[in-house]
Amino acid sequence: MRTTIHTIKECKKQKRKIVALTAYDYSTAKSLDNAGVDVILVGDSLAQVALGHENTLSLTMDEMLHHAKAVVKGVKNALVVVDMPFLSYQVSKKDAVLNAGRCLQIGAQAVKVEGASKDILKTIEKMISTGIPVLGHVGFTPQSVNALGGNRVQGKTALAAKDLLSQAKDLQNVGCFAVVIELVPSEVGALITENLDVPTIGIGAGSDCDGQILVTDDLLGKFMDFKPSFVKRYAELGKNTEDAVKDFIYDVQNGKYPQVNESFFMAEPEAEKLNKR
Repeated sequence: MRTTIHTIKECKKQKRKIVALTAYDYSTAKSLDNAGVDVILVGDSLAQVALGHENTLSLTMDEMLHHAKAVVKGVKNALVVVDMPFLSYQVSKKDAVLNAGRCLQIGAQAVKVEGASKDILKTIEKMISTGIPVLGHVGFTPQSVNALGGNRVQGKTALAAKDLLSQAKDLQNVGCFAVVIELVPSEVGALITENLDVPTIGIGAGSDCDGQILVTDDLLGKFMDFKPSFVKRYAELGKNTEDAVKDFIYDVQNGKYPQVNESFFMAEPEAEKLNKR
């Protein structure tokens, strides 16, 4: 059965943890969907892990849609959410609705928007009134990395924690179906989760959130430039890939690949004709 925003909301009532991961291509999306994740986010983290940028700010709307199209093709059950990239929703409500609408037109079911300023809240409200489901995002918001002074844990004081709770409530009040909480102390993740009627999905926000999300390339050990401290590696695909390629190089250079089983041959009569001089 296809997961919807209603399904995600019900998870909180049923006290069932939501599982979310990122995907940027067809084969990864298909694997995640077959495994049974609830939400697949086409995250703007693709700027770093797939395109090699320093941060998420360089990602364009066209690049996001290009990857989102591939993800949608690989998913039959999970809720596909597309991250709205930098400047795709901050300039005007009209641009925001058009860009978010493009995400739904290619088959995604929702979009994710960072922040909860007054302008952002009005934009989200407009999106939702247009029929576009929105996943909110508070705490560390990567598109504001320069304004925040780097990848810093947010909500470290009681005052800051209460401000994040207020932001999350505002996102709920304008209609977000769930809220991502990123890089905050566990106490803050618990506080926000306890005080919202909609689900929270944490990333570096402790175990009390209603669900968890990770960047799949971090979980699999595929992205090796750095490892966030909150990430648990479930595989080491980066190292395994390097080892496999080294084995391939050795086999090719030493005549061990391809062998008979990896080669094609002509029918014997045709081979005889070919060999006649």
